[in-house]
Amino acid sequence: SSYSPLILSHSMKVAVIKELFPGEHRVALVPAVVSTLVKADHAVLVESNAGLAAGFSDADYEQAGGRIVDRDEAFQADCVLTVRTCGAAGETWESDRKRMSANSAIIGMADPLGNCEACLEDAKTGATIYALELVPRITRAQSMDVLSSQANIAGYEAVLLGATALKKILPMMTTAAGTIRPAKVLILGAGVAGLQAIATAKRLGAQVLAYDVRPAVKEQVESLGAKFVELDLETESSETKGGYAKAMTEEFYKKQQEQLGKVIAECDLVVTTALIPGKPAPILITEAMVQGMQPGSVIVDLAAERGGNCEMTTPGETTSFNGITILGPTNLPAEVATHTSQLYSKNIVTFLNHLVGCGFPQETSDDEICQETLVARNGEVVHARVRDLAGMSQLPCESSS
Repeated sequence: SSYSPLILSHSMKVAVIKELFPGEHRVALVPAVVSTLVKADHAVLVESNAGLAAGFSDADYEQAGGRIVDRDEAFQADCVLTVRTCGAAGETWESDRKRMSANSAIIGMADPLGNCEACLEDAKTGATIYALELVPRITRAQSMDVLSSQANIAGYEAVLLGATALKKILPMMTTAAGTIRPAKVLILGAGVAGLQAIATAKRLGAQVLAYDVRPAVKEQVESLGAKFVELDLETESSETKGGYAKAMTEEFYKKQQEQLGKVIAECDLVVTTALIPGKPAPILITEAMVQGMQPGSVIVDLAAERGGNCEMTTPGETTSFNGITILGPTNLPAEVATHTSQLYSKNIVTFLNHLVGCGFPQETSDDEICQETLVARNGEVVHARVRDLAGMSQLPCESSS
């Protein structure tokens, strides 16, 4: 197993809490991973029913060596592992803020770039907070990248949702009653979610097209058997050094919408996956473009949680417009919580192992992964980008990104 023995450097009390955010069925640690921590001499506290919504009972955790506790006791641990904390947990986190103290270390998805106010509030408790969304996109951090592990499954789920909502089948079928032509599926954005959506639509037999503002991904799209849509646009500066898509100019998006409109009008199912970290999702599909689609077509907007790539998306709802169905799921990974929790557990324990190897919880390392994910410590927000968003001046000598 790849859970390194580093974790043996000293034993800790690690806790897993039940997610309170509406519709969040995932759990930060699955029983199989609990047993690896227990073998490495850590005490693992599991809040009662923490894993139930993901398909894991308290008995499963006890069998793995975990101890079932209430929420108050869980927060007494050296380190609390969670799926959603701070800004990502919404109003449900307010009661937990009272449980936090200078002795707490919290690791989870915190939405620090989308909701820096919540991080400021949490920082006041004195707790040490690590945000997993900020794991840098570097090779040695790939196994800790929760955004990728969860987006991968969201891309798969999006195609299944779309296929179910569509009034057509995806594959070509030759029957005694005639031949059915394959459905045309367009995937907008070829990041982790987009590539998985392409692969899934292809496996289901659809004719797949894909578009991404970054010309570099054309090869990946074609390797999955999809056709890359090329638009007449200037895309040289479309990628950040971290490999994410960059926000472009108004004029760029206008031209893009114009040209994409023609492609979308011919498609049965469109899945949009374009997100820019810490910013509202870019509008790729305008109301006019939706009007140009055939009745019965379906749009699945994976960027709904950040406002959506389609102008007509209502986050968290399925709406209908001129016979076009628009789905705005805001947390698809939670719909298949057993497997997404498994992947998330692996990410979070690999991350915890890394922190421990760098001296956690005694000291803070200047290691890139530790620095870039550390949001708050000693009553202060220490992350440069979060301070920037909050309009705070930078701290002297903190080199966190």
